[in-house]
Amino acid sequence: MKLLLPPSESKSDGGTGRFALGRLSRPALNPARSAVVEALVTLSRDPVAAARVLHLGPKQAGELERNAHLRRAPVLPAALRYSGVVYDALGAATLPAAARAWLDGNVLIASALLGLVAPDDPIPAYRLSGGSALPGLPLKRHWAEPLRRALARERDWVLDARSATYVALGPAPEGSAVLHVEDAASGRALNHFNKHAKGDLARRLALAAPDLRSRDDLLAWAPAAGLSMAPRGADDVVLVVPAAEPAAGPR
Repeated sequence: MKLLLPPSESKSDGGTGRFALGRLSRPALNPARSAVVEALVTLSRDPVAAARVLHLGPKQAGELERNAHLRRAPVLPAALRYSGVVYDALGAATLPAAARAWLDGNVLIASALLGLVAPDDPIPAYRLSGGSALPGLPLKRHWAEPLRRALARERDWVLDARSATYVALGPAPEGSAVLHVEDAASGRALNHFNKHAKGDLARRLALAAPDLRSRDDLLAWAPAAGLSMAPRGADDVVLVVPAAEPAAGPR
């Protein structure tokens, strides 16, 4: 399987080495990646325009500095670079080596800057969301075909846990399942706990390292992992969680 996760607007600081597209997985995406990097660096050299486009306030000038110096920025593995609710719940830094290996082979993270990255891909800190309107480079149009081709090449069953903004950059292949997260009491879709549940699911999967090749496989695996899942429609999956007390998951 491939689990598609959303990125995070917040990023961890620090890292080592220097960012280079040649160090990333899925090199077929590199021409498209290079164009976005160039556009973002160019935009960020104009602080007034960049702040407007990226919706940054006066106290976020450091984000523009990061963007302007992307080409020589230090890097961290993507699963450690992204922070926030999803990645706190995933807790990649505390996973054993075998679980990290499963994560890197079975999870892809959406990125407005880089299209898709594996959890172990070395990436810089940057500020660019999927809904940003880069001058001269509409992200939806730019990423649509490269991401379609990249996801088709994976040839695995896909569970799509991306947010709508990133689904819009490039839909998953036909036959993929969209993950819906709902409150057990009300049946409503969730926000904060939606993100927590996605990170927690990724962690449970990495620790168990199951061989899942279909929605049926996932639904059969879920109860033993302590998860409540059900089918929805022809392809999709519902993960039901208690909104008030999200499960901490295995550590």
